[in-house]
Amino acid sequence: MKSFITPFLRNNKVLFLAYDHGFEHGPKDLVNKSIDPEYILDLASTGGYTGIILQKGIAEKYYYGTNYSKRIPLILKLNGKTNLRPQEEPYSAINCSVAYAKKLGAQAVGYTIYLGSEKEDKMLFDFGQIQEQAHNLGMAVIAWMYPRGKVIMNESSPEIINYASRIGLELGADLIKIKYPGSLSALKEAVSAAGKAKIILSGGEKLEESDFLKISQEAMEAGLIGLAVGRNIWQRNDALAITEKLKQIIWSTP
Repeated sequence: MKSFITPFLRNNKVLFLAYDHGFEHGPKDLVNKSIDPEYILDLASTGGYTGIILQKGIAEKYYYGTNYSKRIPLILKLNGKTNLRPQEEPYSAINCSVAYAKKLGAQAVGYTIYLGSEKEDKMLFDFGQIQEQAHNLGMAVIAWMYPRGKVIMNESSPEIINYASRIGLELGADLIKIKYPGSLSALKEAVSAAGKAKIILSGGEKLEESDFLKISQEAMEAGLIGLAVGRNIWQRNDALAITEKLKQIIWSTP
């Protein structure tokens, strides 16, 4: 089977800059310069990221047909939800087709599945269709595997993250994006559960720099192939400086 993630690899590892937070969390997360998509795209390009994660509207207006499309590969997020309504049983609706993502220049698509939600079956079906369509177009598929819902007591527990990783493999994801399960040993178990699928770690909310870099080091030591980071980078004044520290961790770990 062809490796669809090749366009994003640098020495078999990846570093993605995520910027779908304005949709998911609102402008409150987009502090200072990060409210400007061009600042983010400049950061991704200058910082040497191997992929940028955008929603459709940002890709249309700031990426498509620009020099950015020649400098950094696009991952288009196909679904999303706002935080305006309390969602005990979350569902993230499709807002872009695979074909349109391809037209915008995307080389991969991303889709969030809230495992454990009462609407899980709809998301699993959607992902199955997306995975087949994307592979038929030569595109990679990234699964945001986020257990959530009233039956999920601890969405970051090792057992739950392990299960999420395995489901990502069995659904046919090329890359599986998971949250930190609390330890190096738990990360290793998730890698084992994912088999030949590859895992990347979600950067999550902004942490103290030392904590963020420690977790990133654990991820690479556990066998993940990289990270998808957002707030831990562009919410800081020294975004390029911490990017360099993160790159050193990713590409110096055997």
